[in-house]
Amino acid sequence: MIDVSVLICTRDRGASLSRTLDSVTRAVGVAGDVAVEMVVVDNGSRDDTAARLAAWQAEQAFPVLLLAEPLAGLARARNLGLAHVRGRIVAMTDDDCVLKPDYLLALVRRFAGIAMPTIVGGRILPGDTADLPVTLKLEDHPMEPVPGAFPGGFVMGANLAFTHDVIARTGPFDTRFGAGARFVAAEDTDFLFRAIAAGVVVAYDPYFVVEHHHGRCRPDQVITLLAGYGYGDGALYAKHILTDRRILGAIRRDLGDALGEIRAGTRPFPYIRRFHSFRLRHVLRGFIAYAGVELTARARLWPAHEKA
Repeated sequence: MIDVSVLICTRDRGASLSRTLDSVTRAVGVAGDVAVEMVVVDNGSRDDTAARLAAWQAEQAFPVLLLAEPLAGLARARNLGLAHVRGRIVAMTDDDCVLKPDYLLALVRRFAGIAMPTIVGGRILPGDTADLPVTLKLEDHPMEPVPGAFPGGFVMGANLAFTHDVIARTGPFDTRFGAGARFVAAEDTDFLFRAIAAGVVVAYDPYFVVEHHHGRCRPDQVITLLAGYGYGDGALYAKHILTDRRILGAIRRDLGDALGEIRAGTRPFPYIRRFHSFRLRHVLRGFIAYAGVELTARARLWPAHEKA
């Protein structure tokens, strides 16, 4: 029986991916008797990713499954991988992350004795001092989400693990969200949102750790990233606003943060004058875009409905 399935999706990041794969090899070596498999989904790479993966696969003593998803989209690639994982625990990370050597041991310890569908996010540390401090999770103590709160940012897809039964309980990632898709982000938040609604336990644990070598060292790169996060969250708000009251709470929080920022003059990002107002603008863009897509889709169905 497989104890842990490590799932990584990749696209055109050959050099970074090799660093990630090497860290998996080290972690498996440290893990001893833990039975590990690796599932890698190549999401239409045009660089030397396929050759690097084949060479690495041939050198490993543990099972490695290589899959190909030619249609772009992180959520789509993750869904293909999740359809093939066999482990009691599924651990997802990104192709620009490096696992700490004791990652697998810490993961197995955290999930020991868990008998119900559970998601646990791990710590995400900076991998390069030149990178600006984004897409990190630095808290050094275990945490549980606030009941009824919007789960965005509580745990992140770059270091996310769950029991295998979460896949059936929650359903697949929504392919409209995430990198390479229409709404560019929030696929992990949507997954968490639906998981919590389905009764899955969610927690944060700082003891299984990855380092994130995201490579964003210029303010314009971070501004683009944060705009995408707001846009994805706005689309997510629109998706769930009629069915889940947590969305109204999240909107109230965003509005309150923007107003409080104007009054206090705080500046969480030195290169964005009013971050919360900036975020709110992009949330609104995403909300409107999602609503427009839904209305267009429904309008297309009306002629067939009328004819019937």
